[in-house]
Order: sequence, then structure tokens, then C-alpha cells
Amino acid sequence: MGVTPGRVTHGTDRATYERAVAGESRLYAVWPGNWSSDLFVIDDLDEYAKAHGIKHDVQRTGLADHVHRVRWTESDGEQNPRSPYIDVEVSLDCGCTIESLGVFATQMREQKGWGVATSVGWSRSSGPEGTTYSLRVRKSLAA
Repeated sequence: MGVTPGRVTHGTDRATYERAVAGESRLYAVWPGNWSSDLFVIDDLDEYAKAHGIKHDVQRTGLADHVHRVRWTESDGEQNPRSPYIDVEVSLDCGCTIESLGVFATQMREQKGWGVATSVGWSRSSGPEGTTYSLRVRKSLAA
């Protein structure tokens, strides 16, 4: 939550972070409890930015900040023809791993125009050929 003179706002966007870095506001977090809540000042703005994807963090996400070499195939399982999404198997040939689906989804939207679903489950499996990720993406997936 950012506080500026005369108003209180909330959000985790770049503008909130930039106001805090510039000293125009302070960031707080509330941890709700059963009978009371605790209020914390967020004083490590670098960690805040990494946690919210404002600054790239390879250790947290497993993803380098580059154009990924991606292979994908449609899953063998039955697909719902009425769903705007399909299940796909994705492999990264650039050495990256997906630790943060949200960051991967953002990178794929920017790099390939993919609409990766982030509100559903995803999985990974590893074998002799490498790691494969099972994801859901919009049917307009481009190669």
C-alpha cells in the first residue's frame, strides 16, 4: 500500500514502486489476524520489486531476461473444443527453468504473443530429454 499526502492507495505496479523509490510515498503491508492486524513498513524496495516482477530476478523465477528458445506441442489428452484454452507441453531449449508462471506468462506475451493461463495449475516433469512443462494457453498460440 502506498501513502501519499492526503490519500491512501494500493497496488503492486511499477508506479507504486517508483513513488516509493523517489521518496514520494511509503509502502506498507497489512497481515490480517482474527482479532487484529499487523502493519509492516516495506523497507527493502529491491526485494519488493523482485517479488512483484517489477525488477527481474533470475534466482526467484528461473528465467533469464532474454528471448527464450521454446518448443511446444499440443498435449495428447482430450481437449475441450469450446474452451478458449488448450493444454500444451513446453520445453525451454535456452537452459531456463520456470519457477514463476506469472513471469513466464509475461515474457511469452511480450516475446511471442502467447496468452498463458496463470489462474490454473501447471506442472513439470523431467526426464533424459530435459524438463517439460504442462501449461494452458489461449488457442491463438503462435509458433
